[in-house]
Amino acid sequence: MRIAKVVGKVTLSRPEPSLTGARWLVAVPYSLAGLQGDPNGIGEELIVYDELGAAQGQLIAVSEGAEAAGPFHPDQKPIDAYCAAILDAIQFD
Repeated sequence: MRIAKVVGKVTLSRPEPSLTGARWLVAVPYSLAGLQGDPNGIGEELIVYDELGAAQGQLIAVSEGAEAAGPFHPDQKPIDAYCAAILDAIQFD
């Protein structure tokens, strides 16, 4: 699971019928260095399936790969990134 910041949303003219009822977000994943403010710790944008209602600028937890399709089991969904949580705060010790 990675932490990412929502930077936008995707609008589809014809969505996959099995994936109606949610939104697609554009999110930028952060490494630990990126979360601490290093601009080199920012990754390439991801398109994330979101059922939680994350807004632009919020930090989210993103699961990827086979884990992204886990919430839909036993149904098969063509998802590679899933918004698993909206984060209120991150604390470094």
